[in-house]
This record gives sequence, structure tokens and C-alpha cells, in this order.
Amino acid sequence: MKRRTVLASLLLPTLPIESRPAAAQDVYPSRPIQMIVPFPPGGVADITGRPVAHVMGRLLKQSVVVQNKPGAGGAVGAAQAARAAPDGYTILMALSSISVLPVADRLQGRPAAYELDQFAPIALISADPTVLVVSADGPYKTLKDFVEAAKAKPDKINYGSSGVYGTLHVAMEIFATAADIKLFHIPYQGGGPAVAALLGGQIDALASGPAAAIGQIKAGKMRALAVWGDKRLASLPDVPSMKELGYDATFYIWSGLFAPAATPAPVMAALRDAVKRTVEDPEFKEAMAKVETPIAYLDAPAFATFVATDARRLAAAVERIGKVPEK
Repeated sequence: MKRRTVLASLLLPTLPIESRPAAAQDVYPSRPIQMIVPFPPGGVADITGRPVAHVMGRLLKQSVVVQNKPGAGGAVGAAQAARAAPDGYTILMALSSISVLPVADRLQGRPAAYELDQFAPIALISADPTVLVVSADGPYKTLKDFVEAAKAKPDKINYGSSGVYGTLHVAMEIFATAADIKLFHIPYQGGGPAVAALLGGQIDALASGPAAAIGQIKAGKMRALAVWGDKRLASLPDVPSMKELGYDATFYIWSGLFAPAATPAPVMAALRDAVKRTVEDPEFKEAMAKVETPIAYLDAPAFATFVATDARRLAAAVERIGKVPEK
């Protein structure tokens, strides 16, 4: 008995000491955070993601490191984020295509790379209508020119996109349906490479987020024919909307942050607070103003409702596109 008492007295003082490191581990964030951008540099998600990461890192006092993980129209990076540990150290900067790709996988007869319910919305950052752009030295001066040429040559005029069923593909097919034209689709690994292809003369047209194209438009290298919004963009006041030109084609390319669905509530609260402070930060506002992208912040509850509504609309558009032959 005496020996047991002595041993117990030796062990008891060690318990509080051993518990302290576990408590310290609960402080979030205690190490760098990875932000997956599922597209190459130069597209809307990347242009938005980098200033978000920079300002969030400063506010959280931990680095937020952007990792570009392109492939399959954004599905590769999104799937990686969906499988990540739900600990707040992997977040995803996604576009509206996040809700399209699982629908498209099933349409193609393959298992979905991920499901939308594997993510927890953190916040909406921006939402802009796409812009239909062509080469500035090309033959199309107006949307009417483009539509007439497409009707005269079905499937001959080509356009690029960020990938099959990706954001830019869906936008163009919504327009093609409204205009009753047939175009030839050439998918790329992201919006950045598609912009480069248009500038290089490999494609005839492109639906692009304004942030990725406006510099080239103002430099005289691209011509904007129309915007998919229900009114003109303040940054492109001379470019008509498709609605005013008589086409029922509205499409907004939005960017938002997500975490794996099982991320603990205290961590989600810290991320939501960091993003709220980020969008209010003067440095972030200046960065977004430089690429002429308006901030359209929504916190998690409102963002979740927004995503659900948008997902239903985009799923209907994908089903109209139908199954795309595998190459």
C-alpha cells in the first residue's frame, strides 16, 4: 500500500503538465493555411484568391499560401480540398462551377469527383457577369456580327473555356442557346490559358470574368461584345448587356471560400471573422479596385442560401448542354 501511495504521489503532478500542450494546440491558426485555387494563375479565382490570402495572412498572423491545383475544369483542386483534413488548414477558393461539376460527372456516367455537401461555405467574395470577348483585330465588331457569322457557319466559330462544364463553358452555352447558334468548344485547363489562347489567335471568342479580361480590353488587345449581366458594367459602360440586345442569357461568375464540411465550429467562426475583416480592409479593397472587380461579400449563412439557389439554376443549364463526347 505504501509503495502504491508513493507512486501515485509521483504521477499525479505530471497530469496538468501533460494537458497543457493539448490545450495549446486548440489555438487556431497555429501554422500556415493552404488556400487551394483549382485553376492556373491568371483566372478569376487566382486574381481574387491572392489578395484574399495576403490580407487574411496579415490579419491571422499566419501565412495563407495559395496553391494552384488546376485540372478537369476545377474538379481536381476541389476534390483535393474536399478530402483534406477538416481542421481549418486547407480552404478552397472556388468559382460558381463548384456546383456544376458533380452534376456534369453524373451526366457523363462517372462517379462525381466530390459532392457539394462535402464543403462548408465560408463567404462569398465577388460576383461579376461574364464578358464575351474576341480579338481586337478580328472580324467581329458587334454581337450582331458574331451571331450572324455563327448562324452562317454552324460549329465553325470556336471559343475557349476553363474546362468542360466549367464556368466559362456554361456561360457560352447559355448564350448559344439564347441566340440559337452552334459554336465549337475548346476547353483549356483554366481561364488564364484560355485568355492566352485568345490573345495568341488560337480561338475566336471567350467568355471571361471581367477581372481577367479588362486589362486586355483597355489595352486594345481584346474587344468586348456584350456582358451577361442584366445591365451594363460600370467598368465597361460602352459594352451592352445581352438582355438589352434581346438575349435571355444572364450569368454571373462568382468567387467564394469553402472549407471541408466537418471543420469545427470554432475554426469556421475564426475563418468567417478573418474573411469579414479582409473584405473591409483598405488594402484588399484597393487590390480589387485595381482589377475592377466589385466586392460582393456574403457571410456563411447567406452564402449557403446563394449557393443552393445558383446550383439549381446551373444544373439546369448543364443538363441542357447534355453529355459531352469524351476526347
